[in-house]
Amino acid sequence: TSFIDVSPELFLFPKRKDRGTKMLNYIGSVTVNGFPGVGKKEKPIFPDARIPNVLHSEPIKNGTKQILDERGADGLVKWVQDQNRVLLTDTTFRDAHQSLLATRIRTKDLHQIAEPTARMLPNLFSAEMWGGATFDVAYRFLKEDPWERLLDLREKMPNVLFQMLLRSSNAVGYKNYPDNLIQKFVECSAQAGIDVFRIFDSLNWVEGMRVAIDAVRDTGKIAEATMCYTGDIHDPLRSKYDLNYYKNLAKELEASGAHILGIKDMAGLLKPNAAYDLVSALKETVSIPIHLHTHDTSGNGILTYTKAIEAGVDIVDVAVSSMAGQTSQPSANTLYYALGGNERQPDVNIDSLEKLSHYWEDVRKYYAPFESGMNAPHTEVYMHEMPGGQYSNLQQQAKAVGLGDRFDEVKVMYRRVNDMFGDIVKVTPSSKVVGDMALFMVQNHLTEQDVLERGHSMDFPGSVVEMFSGDLGQPYGGFPKKLQEIILKGKEPLTVRPGELLEPVDFDALKEELFHKLGREVTIFDVVAYALYPKVFMDYEKVAELYGSVSVLDTPTFFYGMRLGEEINVEIEQGKTLMVKLVSIGEPQPDGNRILYLEFNGQPREIVVKDESVKATVAQRVKGNRENPNHISATMPGTVIKVVVKEGDEVKKGDSMAITEAMKMETTVQAPFNGKVKKVYVNDGDAIQTGDLLIELDH
Repeated sequence: TSFIDVSPELFLFPKRKDRGTKMLNYIGSVTVNGFPGVGKKEKPIFPDARIPNVLHSEPIKNGTKQILDERGADGLVKWVQDQNRVLLTDTTFRDAHQSLLATRIRTKDLHQIAEPTARMLPNLFSAEMWGGATFDVAYRFLKEDPWERLLDLREKMPNVLFQMLLRSSNAVGYKNYPDNLIQKFVECSAQAGIDVFRIFDSLNWVEGMRVAIDAVRDTGKIAEATMCYTGDIHDPLRSKYDLNYYKNLAKELEASGAHILGIKDMAGLLKPNAAYDLVSALKETVSIPIHLHTHDTSGNGILTYTKAIEAGVDIVDVAVSSMAGQTSQPSANTLYYALGGNERQPDVNIDSLEKLSHYWEDVRKYYAPFESGMNAPHTEVYMHEMPGGQYSNLQQQAKAVGLGDRFDEVKVMYRRVNDMFGDIVKVTPSSKVVGDMALFMVQNHLTEQDVLERGHSMDFPGSVVEMFSGDLGQPYGGFPKKLQEIILKGKEPLTVRPGELLEPVDFDALKEELFHKLGREVTIFDVVAYALYPKVFMDYEKVAELYGSVSVLDTPTFFYGMRLGEEINVEIEQGKTLMVKLVSIGEPQPDGNRILYLEFNGQPREIVVKDESVKATVAQRVKGNRENPNHISATMPGTVIKVVVKEGDEVKKGDSMAITEAMKMETTVQAPFNGKVKKVYVNDGDAIQTGDLLIELDH
């Protein structure tokens, strides 16, 4: 009795995890309803991925990570400058799949090849494996935590520098954030395992990069301040971005505190001879190492790299061959052979590259629904100038809003929108703005002249309004004044760095708020993610509560569910494996539910799944009359996020009446004139199609 009296914790029973049931519910849901972007189809039969055999008992060879830890950032820079051979950054873990597969590669597939990669490619300069779109896509689509990915892979790959893509004051988002949030994000990223921060501004505005550069230097990590390459330095008709522009920009970036100068050729526009001239000029302009990143969209990537290497570039970005080419980076395997007999040939084991490529060749098949469809060089990129990382994502967006069969029109419109915007630098998030506007104009059959003549009464995508407001910073040469006035409808644009005007984040208050919302202890990683993406993070938490950790599932099951009669084993933690067999699927019941009959660890189980394809008859939505100015209709298919007004409300021209969203593209529906709300036709959360009547006004 005494022991019980002094041990009250014995009666604090842990909350039952019930991980098995949650996992079965996820498998059942995907089996019956399919996965977004994959659809409802029978799971294909895939061969086992060829994981290279390595000696796990042997210590992993030291690499650049140990050089940074022992000598510091300046010591690493000196080491880079002492190397004669060109150094390689492997993008397979991040930009390669962002460019080819809409960022859909799951942590599970990275995890099982991470240690073999560390052992087989110990001489890499870095592995680019985080940042960019991987952060929100992990939460939004893959139902997994990007911080856990970083921590997990760091443990598996202790010898190679980890590199991430940081969008300066946009962090890993699509808008500007307060300075202290950028600083905290950098601090947390460094703490979790990032060593090299490739920092860029989507408009090449150095002022917008300074907070991020300083934050990285404060952590003792590598600040790779990066210029984004656009235009063509050899084209006399594109004189806005000439060689002098890049030389002056390089001087500014070096003076800002960069350890390494990055050249981010995000669309693959840098042609071979231009690469030689650019790198040669920059080598004479700055004293820090130069790191070149390109995309092989045109097929010119290897030649571009060989010319840049001839000019003295220090580091280049590559991917293993089965994840290279097209909108991805040039092939590491091909570059190795291209430099045969050259003293600058990279110091990598070609047999290791081939074996790693075999693994990714097998795994890539799982992600076939997310392929861009590009299977040959695409010289059209010199026309539309779309970043490689955007191509497959914009294609998915176009499909989601019903423009999948008009993607060629979207690409042409992308170039026209860029010209209309004044020929800006196009990389996330500015490239997303151009893409949003292109989708908007194609969806609504608009020309540039239509925008200039009737734009005062249009509800432009929120991202377009934000960029022209100065929320993304200032472009070189400024925005076209007339277009800016039309888009802003009288609102004054910012002329200073947006971060100066944003209230600092109160992390303690946010942590308290999150604790009450989640009912559990929260980490600083949770808090930062919530500060960056509040809705996306909370949606992820709801899914995690509903289905548990679905990251333990094999990728084919995650995307396709199970076949009738199929058996799978799921290791939910080391030493604990669950066995699942799908026995049969019942017919839909009147309420739309189906019963799935399974065997779970040898015992019969039933789960109930709502079949989303079985729906009660729903009244068709009222369509707006385009000729009636009182009818406010949807300009894109998507979801109503929030209805701001109600019947009887008085509104003034420009007042927000509703907010809609289509594939990460938010649009604020504004009152086109002073009036009164006669009727509201939609509610929060409603799915809408183009032309659906949202709100009716009275003059």
